[in-house]
Amino acid sequence: MPTPFHELDYYEINLLLTDDERAVRDQVRRFVDDRFLPRIQECFEKGEFPFDLIKDIARLGLFGACHKEFGLPGVSDVAYGLIMQELERGDSGLRSFVSVQSALVMYAILRYGSEAQKKRWIPRLASGESIGCFGLTEPDFGSDPSGMLTSARKRGSAYVLSGTKMWITNGSAADIAVVWAKRDGEIYGFLVEKGTKGFSAKDITGKLSLRASATSELHFENCEIPEENLMPGSKGIKAALACLTQARYGIAWGAIGAAQACFHIARDYALSRIQFGKPIAAFQLTQEKLVDMATEITKAQLLALQMGRLKQAGKLDFAQVAMAKRSNVSAALGIARSARSILGANGIMNEYGVMRHMTNLESVYTYEGTHEMQTLIVGQDLTGLEAFR
Repeated sequence: MPTPFHELDYYEINLLLTDDERAVRDQVRRFVDDRFLPRIQECFEKGEFPFDLIKDIARLGLFGACHKEFGLPGVSDVAYGLIMQELERGDSGLRSFVSVQSALVMYAILRYGSEAQKKRWIPRLASGESIGCFGLTEPDFGSDPSGMLTSARKRGSAYVLSGTKMWITNGSAADIAVVWAKRDGEIYGFLVEKGTKGFSAKDITGKLSLRASATSELHFENCEIPEENLMPGSKGIKAALACLTQARYGIAWGAIGAAQACFHIARDYALSRIQFGKPIAAFQLTQEKLVDMATEITKAQLLALQMGRLKQAGKLDFAQVAMAKRSNVSAALGIARSARSILGANGIMNEYGVMRHMTNLESVYTYEGTHEMQTLIVGQDLTGLEAFR
């Protein structure tokens, strides 16, 4: 089994972090090592998220950590990225849970919600008293969310929602759902509370990836919500896409954590596995794999750090986030596959964790904007020509 985690920092990137950023990272690292990793193997096998850890996550201030309003921690954007990195070193499902709560639900309410909506929901979401989900993707509309079929029509002093959302993290557990629907041909965000008549959520079963994460289908059948549940600043698909940019930022950091975990496991294994009278780490082909993995991790670290500094300076563009998500997730997936090959048959065993990270990253490669869509976003930014249609 792997030894205690030792981070790869080949270019001494730690020297580029502030004391506060390192302290935040180390605190989350201890939580992942002590509280989460001892549980993840069983959770993955059972297909369950450890919801009993939510209060511990909240006490660490991880929900909405980079926001300042309502007494939230207001950590730097780089510190928030490091939080996502450490959480995904544990499992993509853990990072997804915190990312959805923070970057999709809380961000959407803080940016587009009314003061009453903020006062009601932000403290609850920050404390873990309430869980949120974000409903944008539909069964037939993923990469093209503007084509959504979910509708909202005005009826008296209420809105009536009809439609279905698919692949929604935390959906069945959520107390509040940020749901995007078309009203008179324009897209708006609405808050739909658990228990509202006509609103139902069911878990998607049979997943071979993100097993330690609740993934759901949301259904709205003439679901009537109060007029005040419309988020007043949410008009337009760009509002929904701005939330996705926040999530992609965290994903670009998170992928480094999964890659670091796989590299650590593979290096340890290669040093201890004896074949032909010596450790397989002594063979040239294995060393080449380890060197390629370490190089890709180092490149991902530098890309993410500069992305974070640009965000802190208010200079980060959504296309730059798309590049980082595209590059870092692709690199992490390649690292996971390479690590699996180093472990041989043991690489498919849950106890080592490499196959778990690999299957999770197959989903991360697709969700919050597929690899191909990130390519086209950057391509349009470079050429000025849209290739989506």
